Amino acid sequence: MAEILNPDLCVIGAGSGGLAVAEVARAYGASVVLVEKARLGGNALHTGAIPAKALAAAAAHAQAMRDGPQFGIAADDPKINFRRVHDHVEQVIAALAPMSAAARIEALGVDIVHGTARFINRRAVVAGETEIRARRFVIATGAKLPVPAIPGLDAVPYFTSETILDNTRKLTHLVVIGGGPLGLELAQAHARLGTEVTVVENGPLLAGFDPELAAVALKRLAEDGVALRPNCAVSAILPRSMGIGVAVRSGETDELLDASHILVAGERVPNLDGLELDKAGIRSSKAEPHLLQLSPLLKTSNPRVYAVGEAAGGQSVQAAVRQAQVVVRNALLGAMARPDPLRVPHVVSTEPELAEIGLNEGLARARHGANFRVTRWSFADNDRARAARETYGLAKLITDRSGRILGAGVAGPGASELVALFSLAMSGGLTAGDLADFVAPYPSHAEIAVRLGEEFRRADAQKPLIRQWISLNKLLG
Repeated sequence: MAEILNPDLCVIGAGSGGLAVAEVARAYGASVVLVEKARLGGNALHTGAIPAKALAAAAAHAQAMRDGPQFGIAADDPKINFRRVHDHVEQVIAALAPMSAAARIEALGVDIVHGTARFINRRAVVAGETEIRARRFVIATGAKLPVPAIPGLDAVPYFTSETILDNTRKLTHLVVIGGGPLGLELAQAHARLGTEVTVVENGPLLAGFDPELAAVALKRLAEDGVALRPNCAVSAILPRSMGIGVAVRSGETDELLDASHILVAGERVPNLDGLELDKAGIRSSKAEPHLLQLSPLLKTSNPRVYAVGEAAGGQSVQAAVRQAQVVVRNALLGAMARPDPLRVPHVVSTEPELAEIGLNEGLARARHGANFRVTRWSFADNDRARAARETYGLAKLITDRSGRILGAGVAGPGASELVALFSLAMSGGLTAGDLADFVAPYPSHAEIAVRLGEEFRRADAQKPLIRQWISLNKLLG
């Protein structure tokens, strides 16, 4: 006979978003059941952000050896042991896994049900032999990588962004299909570890990011040996006895690449398979059928069911965690909180990093017309960057005419840490002028925030009214 549970909240999926929902709900004293069919921790821990960053860290060490001569340090080209690089990645995952382990989550008072959840009506789900009749549900099932419909792809072995980190040997020529953040991070890491890499994207690379800032990161990738092919389509995959042929088309031009391996790293889509959403009265978006129809409160068409993370169309851990905090307040306390996506930083962990928060220049122009200001500061004018020979970088501050911060973007070393300063400034309602009063350590990248504030003030000082006020004060002695 099936066990029946009646918690305050049932969370479907134990990735970053699902775990955050469970922990926040328990902090409010709610009873929580967490359903997961695979490993706790989700893609971010096992196959996504964390292992990709660990691989990039190993690649950065290899690159540092190559860059030694410019600091007066002679070094041979690094010898890469892919087995040991793989072991390093696994060690990082193992060190972080206890934070997502069942023992820790259960110690918080969360009941974990292992199995595949499916709705049986508007008020209940079944997972294995357990029926869960919760007051509220949260879908946090993450995303999956759809396989592109490329002729011949099914006839060859290929990596995805979820399987390539299992590789333990050097690759000869890796063709990456997809020019988004994760695809480019993996491309640069493999290039630095000695693999020839080509990235093919049917559109612009790093679409959605400020093109001026994206160009900074892409320039370094090209310098690292990554062949970038934006606005190109893979038209066919040609199996061979030795290697793989990759047919690429750009406009009317065709090219055949000789690859040893293929990495499919396109855009992920919400993983909603098997939930039987129709039985719960949960509808898909009419505009984008692969997404759920959600209200601004992240509520589905069934008022008992919410969604967070990639299941809600998000693309980052930080977005999922922020959504989790909002959804718990709405589901348990009846709040009407709305997550603000403009307050969530977006980071590309290439070297140099690319990080943005709020409006970039293109979005500001679309929303505000000419009623905004862009202030820039180059890493070449930062003493810390000069000392480290990391001068190719740019920071941009987007404000309204009064100095209210609408957004910021950085492409350069430590970009994610610097954008955290702008995130805090935006949350605190600080202006560009307030940044000029911030006392940063010297020398540090944080000084760039101060310089941006000073540049804004300097431009303000040229306004006729300000000049007239200065002249008046001179007359008054």
